[in-house]
Parts: sequence; structure tokens; C-alpha cells
Amino acid sequence: MEAVLDPTKDFDIVLFDNVVKAFYTGPRYEILEKLVRTRWRSIPSDQRIGIRHFVVGMIMKVTTDEARMRKEKAFLNKLNLTLIQILKHEWPHDWSTFIPDLVQFSKTSLTRCENNMAILKLLSEEIFDFSAEQMVQAKIDELKNSMCGEFSQIFQLCLEVLEKAQKISLIRTTLETLLRFLNWIPLNYIFESALLDMLLTRLLETSDFRNPTLKCLSEIAAFNIAPEFDPKFVILFAMVMNTVNRMIPPDTNIAEAYEFSKDDDQEFIFNLALFLTNFCTNHLRIIETARSRDMLLNAHLYLIKISLVKEREILKICLEYWIYLVAELYDEMQNVPVGEEALFKSLSIGSKSVMLEGVSLRRDLYIDVLSNLRLVVIERMVKPEEVLIAENEDGEIVREFMKESETVVLSKLLRETLVYLTHLDIVDTEDILTEKLLKQVDGSEWSWNNLNTLCWAIGSISGTMNEETEKRFLVVVIKDLLGLCEIKQGKDNKAIVASNIMYIVGQYPQFLKAHWKFLKTVINKLFEFMHESHEGVQDMACDTFIKIAQKCKRQFIIQQAEESEPFIEHILKSLHEITVDLSPQQVHTVYEAIGHMVSAQSNKPIQEKLIVSLMELPNSAWDALIAQAGNVDILGNIENLKVIINILKTNVAACNSIGAPYLSQLGCIYLDMLGLYRACSGILNQVILQEGSLKSQTPKCRYLQIIRKEILKLMDVYVKKADDLDAVNDNLIPPLLEAILGDYANNPGVREAEVLNLLVTLITSLKQDRFTLQIPTIMDSVFETTLNMIDKDFIEFPECRSGFYKLLRAINLYCFDALLSMEPGQLKLYVDSTIWGIKHTLRDISDLALTSKILQDTLWVITDADHKSGEDLMFNIAVWEILNLQTQLLAKILELVQTGHVVIPLFDPSTISDPDITNFEFLKDYCFNLLHNAFPLLQSDQIRAFLGTLFQSYSDLPRFKLALRDFLVQLKEFSGDNADLYLEEKERETQQRAQEKQNVAMRIPGMLKPSQLEVKADDDIS
Repeated sequence: MEAVLDPTKDFDIVLFDNVVKAFYTGPRYEILEKLVRTRWRSIPSDQRIGIRHFVVGMIMKVTTDEARMRKEKAFLNKLNLTLIQILKHEWPHDWSTFIPDLVQFSKTSLTRCENNMAILKLLSEEIFDFSAEQMVQAKIDELKNSMCGEFSQIFQLCLEVLEKAQKISLIRTTLETLLRFLNWIPLNYIFESALLDMLLTRLLETSDFRNPTLKCLSEIAAFNIAPEFDPKFVILFAMVMNTVNRMIPPDTNIAEAYEFSKDDDQEFIFNLALFLTNFCTNHLRIIETARSRDMLLNAHLYLIKISLVKEREILKICLEYWIYLVAELYDEMQNVPVGEEALFKSLSIGSKSVMLEGVSLRRDLYIDVLSNLRLVVIERMVKPEEVLIAENEDGEIVREFMKESETVVLSKLLRETLVYLTHLDIVDTEDILTEKLLKQVDGSEWSWNNLNTLCWAIGSISGTMNEETEKRFLVVVIKDLLGLCEIKQGKDNKAIVASNIMYIVGQYPQFLKAHWKFLKTVINKLFEFMHESHEGVQDMACDTFIKIAQKCKRQFIIQQAEESEPFIEHILKSLHEITVDLSPQQVHTVYEAIGHMVSAQSNKPIQEKLIVSLMELPNSAWDALIAQAGNVDILGNIENLKVIINILKTNVAACNSIGAPYLSQLGCIYLDMLGLYRACSGILNQVILQEGSLKSQTPKCRYLQIIRKEILKLMDVYVKKADDLDAVNDNLIPPLLEAILGDYANNPGVREAEVLNLLVTLITSLKQDRFTLQIPTIMDSVFETTLNMIDKDFIEFPECRSGFYKLLRAINLYCFDALLSMEPGQLKLYVDSTIWGIKHTLRDISDLALTSKILQDTLWVITDADHKSGEDLMFNIAVWEILNLQTQLLAKILELVQTGHVVIPLFDPSTISDPDITNFEFLKDYCFNLLHNAFPLLQSDQIRAFLGTLFQSYSDLPRFKLALRDFLVQLKEFSGDNADLYLEEKERETQQRAQEKQNVAMRIPGMLKPSQLEVKADDDIS
């Protein structure tokens, strides 16, 4: 197979014949299809016709009778795919009769007709669904025009089959094919033909055809077209709902029936959800009339019932519509004139319809629907990200370590829906939640799942109520839950209640800030939970504590009424008792939480005292170890190493939250810490000298490496937080660089990527005016040493590789003057390293290299007459094949050359036959030869046309990019998967949608979680 597909060799027809035989008799069906896809234009014309006839002949032979077609189904599918690949090359110019021939052959046999429908389905998908990443734009447009131009013959064939055929598989295949046509065919084929009547009257109620028929109707229902079609849509909806009422009576418990139904019946419920949501999303207003009111409510009744089905995909489909509906109703409320809106909001809307004088609201039409929807959403709530305790498959309560992305997405959808529903009727939401909570307390509906979903719902509506309503509601909720925690027996029951209490209080920081006694009660309860041994409870208690500390930090450092001292003093005095049962990681979380409280105290003397108190325990342990260092080998004891790691991690956690004021604590341990770094390096180097390599898997070596990394991490965190950068530069940086640079340069076996990351932070924070003089020393120590580690391939040392290119980019962005002062050889190595980065297959590395301004700045240096020859510019041309940021770079290079900004020759005149050639002419010839040598199968005219387009469109980036894409799509190397060519646009669209959604959420109270809201400045205190 490889010999047939090798583009560097002549096409071997004899070998191809053998391949065809293997294709027919053996399992390697993919050979022929790949040959057609990748080498079609290199095959002589008569042989292409022969292959085409062979494929068509084989399809005709296999579809001669039903039994053979079923038996050789896989083979036939591969033949069909191969035919589609041929059509992409041949149709319509070299095979203009394809559609008439196919229609004619369809009438010779039912089996052929069925397979031809499958071919048309594949063709439609290829042209209208997948073409963007497979064909050049001109070919796409040509195929679409051809398909539309000849569609009348195809449509007549489909109608004839649907009207007259009796063969079940043929009708189903035709419906599936028609489904692929519906999103692009002219509307007259749908609304001015017998198609809709056939779908609704002949096929929808027939069990064999109801699912593909409903899919077609769902596709039609999704059309968002001109208002003149509205009456037809109303009739369509009425006929479908009448049919659905007969097939599924309105009093059916759909969720229960779904659970015990066959696959086909379950698929029908799925398709019904699609139809209802598609129609209501696009045509809701036309059925919000008095005449259609019953039909409207009937449809929403079915959607409510379908939303209870325990199938997540169905729930997501329903939720997307519910969010659309409730968002529209919410927006309508917001647009009520100001005076009437204030009156409206003051009415404490219950379940009854409310009509303001002169104001009619669509919300009133959906009062009962929305109330039922609130119950559904509450009962279907799934575990939020913040909840760490879950019930496993065996019914046990355990700590959950992995978050399911599907659960996270569903949780967000449910939360968004309930937030809107609460705004639409706060009273009804509160009544439902309170009633369900009472049933948990009295035991009538007690279960882990019921309590979980209820509490997750309560937590999800944080921020939707006004302060008074929220206070009244939460006091009841928390008191009931605390009481429930006391009366429930069994560790699992208590763990469930505890997790729900912690989740809810973590979602209402504004309430806690406004009610100190309640906040104090909650914090003390969290401290109790920190001693609970049940799996996951301590983790969640610590996580909740830090969330509350971030949002309510001011409340802990002021002296509250009836308190003898600020509560943080009490916490610090009891810190050992609070954390005694926690794991080291949990202790670090507690320290970070208290650090947030300390950061809110802007009275420096008081703040320094708080820091001393906070760090008293770790500092005592640190001092004790340092005191032993003169007499005892403290680094030879594994337990000592563990203690040191724990102390350093505690300092990192505290520094991360305290910020710049942490300097007072850093000063206590700084020099000893650097000495510890050197000592660890010395021991590790000694191991390497003795053993020949570092036995990093031994506990001692591993712990020593962790100590070094934590020291580097601590400095990285502090420099990012520091506010007096001059003091940092003058006092901390010299001994730090002395400790880490020499060690990094001289000890290859223990180099840490964290050193490079720390250097990036130093350069980014201190910038050119403070740090330029340090760059030569840094480059001498880390540049070539790191480059020698990573220049063998694109894979080894990934962390150091990433840190290296971050360092190059930081130097370029913040200390560019240091580059201009480099020796020419070192500067060229710097530029070569950047180009090496561009060639990486790892996108983050190539993007780091590309976003380095060194490429633009170097072009300026090269074109300056005072600098050396510009021949080094030519190596940049090689980056053309990467299409995102590389496209901009290539366009810039072409612009500089063509507009005459590059004034010195890009070539050595002694090696050129025409010494008077211009840079522009040389560049075109260079690019032509580069492409011709790289892709010998391309014709010279094709390459020249491509280059002509590039040189004409460098100033029009979209056109320039399109020309590149079309060229790449034609190449064998890119024919398999061209999705990356469109990655930039897809990412931009995704980011734009996310930003738009974020902007909307910021305007709706409660739509953003408390953790997503910025802490207000008034949380600091003087």
C-alpha cells in the first residue's frame, strides 16, 4: 500500500491492480479510498476513468440483491465512501451525468435505490457539513451550486419513495437522507410540496418510521425564517401535538415509562424533546395566543414530564430551552417601565397571575409551568464543584477526587435556570424550598439524594434575594440543618448533612458578612468538622473556611460587639487545637485562609504581630532544626526532611494570601533558606558523583528535590506579590541569584524548571530599569546549558523546555536592551533558538516562540544599514506551514520585502546568476523552489498561482489566510485532518461566546457564584 501511495514514485498500474484485488478479497478496504483521496490527480486520466467504472461496477454488483447487500454491508460502505471521494474530484466537470444516472439506476432495483439514498446522504454531508476542512473554497462553492441545481431530480425520487414504497429499510434510509437535505434545500421543496403532509399523516404514527420522521420535523421546526411561513408552522405544530397526544396520553408518567421502555421508544422521547425545544425556541411567540393557549401549555406539560427523565442528554436538551424561556421572561420584567417595575417587584408575587394596570406580561401565561419547573429543577440538581462528598455505586458516602466534566456542565445549566426562576417569582421559590426542607426535618421525604438536591438548589440561588428576604430564609435553613445534624444518627448521615451545611454557608458570604453571630457560629461549626474523621468532611471544612475567609476577612480582624478581642486573635490562640487532626495539605489551606484575614489589616504594626502569631508554630520548628544544623546532619534524617517540606509549604500558603506584608516573615528565614538550598544541592551532587546518576526515586533524594522546588516556589510567589520592588532588587535578588545560578549552570543532574520560572517572574516583575544588568549573568548560567538539554528533539524535558521559552520571551519583552548588547554569536543563537521553538509540535511552545517580539525587532535590526547582512532573514521563510500566528509573520515578511523596507540583499551575490536581481524577485524564486522541492507532485503553474495570490494579499490577512488554507488542503500531508487550520477562528468564537455570556451573567444578580465575584475594597481595614 505504501508504495502505491508514495508521491515520490511513478504510479504503478500493475501494483495498483494487485491492491484492488486485495481490496476486494481482503480486509484492507481503506487502501483504495486513501489512494483516491491523496493521489487522484497524479493518476492518468484513462486510469481514473477505469477506477471510477470499477467502483461503480462493484457497487452495482453488491446491490444486485438484498441478501448480498446485507452480507457485504461493511464492504459496500467502504465502496460508497470511495465513490464520494471520487465525486469530490470529478463532479460536476468530469462527471456531469452523475445525478441523472444515479436517479435512473435507483428505479431499477429497491436495493440499489436504498444504497443510492445512502450515497446521496454521504454526498450531502461531505458538501454541506464537512467540506470546510476538506476542500478549497472554490470547490465547495462549485459542489454546492451543482447539488442545488440538480436537486429537483433527487427530491422527486425521495417523494416517490415516501409515497409508494413499502420496504421499511428503504423508507427509513430515505428519511435519514432527507434529514441531511433539510438544512440547505430551498423552502418551497418543504412548504409547497406534499412532503409535510406525508411526514405528518403517513409516517409519524407508524412505529417503524416515527423516529426518523420526528427528526425531520425537528429539523424543520428549527428553521428561523420569514413571518409569512408562521401559519404553516402553527398547523405543523398542532398536527404533531395531536399525534403525540394519541401516542403518549398527557397523564403518562414519562420518566417512569422511559426507564422500562425499549430503545426505540426511548429514542422517540429524545426526538420529541428535540422537536418541542426546537419549535418553541424558534416559534414560541406565534403560539402565545388565546387560540393556541391550550396547545402551548400542553407542549410545556410534556416538556416538564420529559425533563424528569433520568437521562442526562435529554435533560440538557430541555434545560437549554428552559433557560431560553426564563431568560426571555426575565428580560421582559426588566424592561417594565421604572415606576411599574418598582410596583411589580413590591407585590411579592405568588402563584397567582398578576396584571399591572396597562402592563401585560408573558410571564403570567406560564405561572403554573414555571412553578412545576422549579420543582423539576430542584429535584434534578446535580452535585456542584464545591461539594467533595458523594455517594458511590455501593451506596457509601466517600470523598470524591475526580470531577466529571458532564456533571459540572449540567450543574451550571441547572443553576442558571433556577436563578432565573427565582427572579421570576421569589416567593414561590422560597415556599417550595422551605416546604421540602420541612419534609426532610420531619422525615417524610428524608433521603441522602433528596437532601442533597434541595441544599444544592438553596446554594445555587445565592444573590437572587434582597437582604431581608435572604436573612429570613437562610436563618430558617441553617437552623433546620444544624438541628438535623444533631438528631441524625450514623456517621454517613452526619457527613451528608455536614457537607450540605458547608456548601450552603460557602455560597452566602454577603449574608455572613452582615450577621456576625451567625458567621461566628458557622466558623466554630467548621472547626468542629475539621476534627471529623469521615472521609471528605475535613477537606470540605477547610475549603469552606478559606472561601469564607476570602469574602469576609474584614469581619475577623475588627472587634465585634460583645467580643473581647478580634476573632482572629481567638483563632490564632487555638490554631494548634484547630489543626491537630488535619493532614499537612489541609493545614496549609487553613494557614492560607488566615493569611487572607491578615491581609485585610492595613495597620502595619498590628499586621506584623498577627503574622508573627500565625507563623509561630512553623517558625519554632524551623528554628529548632536550624539550631541543630551545626552539630547534627539534619538533612540525613527523613523525618526532618518531611518537617522542612511542611514548613516551606506552610510559608508558601501564607505568602500567597498575605501578599507583600509577608516580607517580615521572609526576613526571618531568608538566609537560612538559601543556605538550605545550597546544602540540598551539595548532597544531590555528591550522590551523582558517587552513583553516576541521581537516584531520584529514593525518598531522601526526592525530598531534597522537593525542598529546593518549594524554596524556589516561595520566592516566585513573594516576588509576584511584592510592592517595594526596589528593595527586592537591592536586598533579596543578589544572594538569590548567587545561590541558584551557579548551581543550575554547574550541576546538570539537578536542574529544576522552577529556576527558569522564577527567573521569568523576576524579569516580568522587575523589568528593564531594574534587571537589565542581571541578564548577561543569567544568560551565561542558564541559556546554553538549557538549550543543550532540549535541542536533541521536541519532547524531552518538557518543563524545562517550556520554562526556557518563557524566559526568552520575558527577556525580549521586558529587557530588550540586554539583547542588543549581546555578542553577535550569542544573539544569533538566541534567534535560532526562537525559530527552533516555532518548529515545535507542542502548540504552547510554538506559540511562546511566535509571540516573542524578537522576530519583529530582529527584522528591524537586519534592515538597518548599520547591522550585518540580511541573509539570516531567509530562515524565517520556513515557518510558513504553521497557520495561526505564523500567518501574520509570513505576511509581515512578504510586506517588508515587497515594499522595499529590506534594503540589503537577502542573498550572496556571488552565488546568483543575475547579480542585479531584486529582493522581491529573489524571494519569489526562493519560495517557488522551496515548494517545488517539498511537493514535487504539484504543478509549476499551481505553485506560481498560489505565490501570486500570497504576494498580492499580504495586506489583507483574511484573504491571505484563505489562500494558505486552500493550498494546504490540496496537499497530501494535510488531507487527513485539516481541523487545525480553523482552530484560531474556533477558539476566537468560543472566547467571544464565553465573554458575551459572562457579560450577561454580570447583569443578573445571583448568576455568578460568590467565588466568581471580586472582593470589594472595603474588606481592608486600617
